[in-house]
Amino acid sequence: MAETQNNNQYVALARKYRPQRFEDLLGQDALVQTLTNAIKNNRLHHAYILTGIRGVGKTTTARLIARAINCIGPDGKGGPTIHPCGECENCKAIAADRHIDVIELDAASKTGVDDMREILDGVKYKPVSARYKVYIIDEVHMLSKSAFNALLKTLEEPPAHVKFIFATTEIRKVPVTILSRCQRFDLERLSIETLTTLFKKVLAAEKIDAEEEALHLVARAADGSARDGLSMLDQAIVLGDGKITAETVKNMLGLADRQQSFALYEKLLEGDVAGMLEVLQAQYTAGAAPMIILQDLIDITHLLAKVNILPSFIEDASISENDREMCKKLCVAPIGILSKIWQMLIKGLAEIQYAGVQIDALEMILMRIAYSASLPTPADVLKDLKKKSSLNNAHVNMPTAEQQVSAVTTPSSATLAMETFDDDAVVLENTDDLLKLMTAAKQPLLLFAVKHDMSFKQFRHGYMQVALSEKSDKNLIANLRKFLETETKTAWVIDIDYEPLGQTLADLESLSGDKKNISEYPLVKAILSEFNGAKLDTIIRKAVKESEGSEFEFFAEPDLNDITDETEEE
Repeated sequence: MAETQNNNQYVALARKYRPQRFEDLLGQDALVQTLTNAIKNNRLHHAYILTGIRGVGKTTTARLIARAINCIGPDGKGGPTIHPCGECENCKAIAADRHIDVIELDAASKTGVDDMREILDGVKYKPVSARYKVYIIDEVHMLSKSAFNALLKTLEEPPAHVKFIFATTEIRKVPVTILSRCQRFDLERLSIETLTTLFKKVLAAEKIDAEEEALHLVARAADGSARDGLSMLDQAIVLGDGKITAETVKNMLGLADRQQSFALYEKLLEGDVAGMLEVLQAQYTAGAAPMIILQDLIDITHLLAKVNILPSFIEDASISENDREMCKKLCVAPIGILSKIWQMLIKGLAEIQYAGVQIDALEMILMRIAYSASLPTPADVLKDLKKKSSLNNAHVNMPTAEQQVSAVTTPSSATLAMETFDDDAVVLENTDDLLKLMTAAKQPLLLFAVKHDMSFKQFRHGYMQVALSEKSDKNLIANLRKFLETETKTAWVIDIDYEPLGQTLADLESLSGDKKNISEYPLVKAILSEFNGAKLDTIIRKAVKESEGSEFEFFAEPDLNDITDETEEE
């Protein structure tokens, strides 16, 4: 895994442990499998483009491809292989970046069309000693428009002995005309678990001790980049004088103590402003940067929300043992509260950047969050208002569909169904209970049909007499009976009255609403009394035709968004 270097010169870990085989590439299984099959079946493409964040192995992969297609084996008779020997002259020269037929170009420093012409002039000549002449262009998105245009024709129909390999971190800046001529590989961001495993191998080879938490902190700070992680690991080794501890890494990165960050978050959720300021001051005194503290709180918010939605995620390898224990304690916070905290923390990022004293800005942000954390969400406010207004009782007292229909003597067929019900059976006393049952069972189509295509002449548990609309579904009665027997565990008798449809449940609900002025709604009364000075701003009116053909207006129940503090009257 390690490169061979001059023993008298120190080599950074990111260079020393650069992958020398495809097996050493971390987290790039799809790429390795594709190249393995291409070499095995002699289907090597003439151009590849590798994209991904910095430090995931784009240039390293390009060199490995160059070695794989040019390896001749220790005996000099081998062909392209996914397992380059590393012993032949071609492998050694390419690894040392001195092979005459493998040309590397930094597009960031050579962006012009003249630079590209200079390279393309050599394309027509066959390789000197290798099987293929390989052009590796790093940061290819930096090429000028003219340089890309100069490359097009050669890239589309290159000589058989030429291979192009491009690497870029900005794939969207590469013209589509270039992309269409290349096979594209997206190198994945490395996970925290993968990086931690890499660090352990490197430290074992270097014979250096490290705490598990320290490696986890470095892997998290590396943000998916192996090179960034190894560079930070190199720095931690020097800072810790040969031993890497979590405290050393925190001081090096300016990180807040993770345990204190969770303690700070707990104070926020509790609305304990004084306790929150005390924990925050302790973190700041210990050297944690305000911006780092804020970003840590954002990370914790996301973690808690994700665990709240996906409880199994708490066992993910990317979560340390300490974080896992704190998550179990704090993930009971409602998703509505976490969402509100997330928005306020994100907004706080800009506030800190423009603040003269960052710690003062952070204190104000967290005080605002701590005070608002104990405030109810809009959903809680509405639920509380409904309770105060006794809206449920008011709904029960409103005329029901059962009270609107005339009482008729139950036929003998219904009497047969009126038997003793099971103890666990659901008893439906009226049509309101029927509608509630269908709503709870999430049967919107059946619910719509019952309300709009059916009128009830009689109703009691186990029996109903109904009239049907001409446009009703032919399977409506069968579907309704099956649903009721499944949900209530009772055999139902449904008699069809072939008289005209009459008033449906939807019609009765509309008529009941017509009889009440909007201001008389208990919920509206409760809202207006709760928010002193609030007035109704917008009232929705509908025109409805009665059976006689006349028109009348009625007030519809308003949305809460229609309530305003403005004093103008409509």
